[in-house]
Amino acid sequence: MRQQLGRQGLLYAGDCKMAAHATRAFIALSGDYYLCPLPQVQLAEGELEAALERVWSGDPALISVLRAQEQGEPKLIAQGYEYEVPMSMEVEGQSRAWRERRLVVRSVRHAEAAEVALRARVAKAKAQVEALNLRGRGRQRFEAIATLREAVHDIVQRHRVEDFLWLRYDQHTTTRPVRAYKDRPAYVKEEHHATVEVRVDEAALESAVRRLGWRIYRTNQPVEQLSLEQAVLAYRSAYLVERRLGRLKGRPLSLTPMYVQRDDHATGLIRLLSIALRVLTLVEFVVRRQLAAEEATLAGLYVGNAKRETARPTAERLLEAFQEVTLTVVQGVHRVYRHLTALSPLQERILELLGFSSRVYTRLCTVSHEPL
Repeated sequence: MRQQLGRQGLLYAGDCKMAAHATRAFIALSGDYYLCPLPQVQLAEGELEAALERVWSGDPALISVLRAQEQGEPKLIAQGYEYEVPMSMEVEGQSRAWRERRLVVRSVRHAEAAEVALRARVAKAKAQVEALNLRGRGRQRFEAIATLREAVHDIVQRHRVEDFLWLRYDQHTTTRPVRAYKDRPAYVKEEHHATVEVRVDEAALESAVRRLGWRIYRTNQPVEQLSLEQAVLAYRSAYLVERRLGRLKGRPLSLTPMYVQRDDHATGLIRLLSIALRVLTLVEFVVRRQLAAEEATLAGLYVGNAKRETARPTAERLLEAFQEVTLTVVQGVHRVYRHLTALSPLQERILELLGFSSRVYTRLCTVSHEPL
């Protein structure tokens, strides 16, 4: 990229795979800048805890990151602060150094969604553990604590809530008289069963909730050129190559698995699907650009929620709107009857956003009769 552009001082934004020390050193020591999240494995022991302790103490004050809305006031999307760390790397026997800014940022939306998911997991696990105490037809009866503990362990591990539940096991013994029958004398029968008491550790849960949504980003660009707010917005606006590759490898193009035997067939298939990927990307780009120019939204793309609107539809949803299109051809004795499904208002609107006339569709069938 540097060779193609022929310039320095550029900002490279990437995900965790770009955060390797050698990669960051190459970018920084070449006169460029990087911006990427810090992977958990690269965090020094206790670094995140120390960074969050400063948040809990209120020093320093958090910087708010706002995103402009089409209507209304800007929306708070993140909060955070930053600190500097000296970095160095040996290059050709010489130590080269630079300064790195660590941005401690909490994503509001991510934190809220993660909290809802965590509390739901805890509640579900608690209910399932309590259900083990119920007795009745079709329910397993636990006579020993060891067996009950295994069942509880499976539930807790499956929901990943072992740190948030307080458990206490009890062994119960009851007796009941059994009447004599024929030659068998009366006796007292002992029955054993185990129960578990479960409660939510609210302190541990609240502590975990408070940590949700926090992440550390790193950059070497000076704050005068890239503020914390600009860094967060730049990272969130970065072009995502993975989405294009995901389309190519998965739905709707399905490059893998590739069941071809000849190399030329494999090459041809990849080239064909690459063209299809460009078409998908172009369709999506053109529609989104036109909606943005009109300051409009598109409704009717979401099955089960016809009123839901979006200004950034995906190409897949746009194409799904045409999946009910049908050309019917009936071979009669003396003539051929053809019928083409009429375009819906949504389909006509999509063609309009793409800059196409409805003739692109209707000319597919030059002779069309109304069905009987």
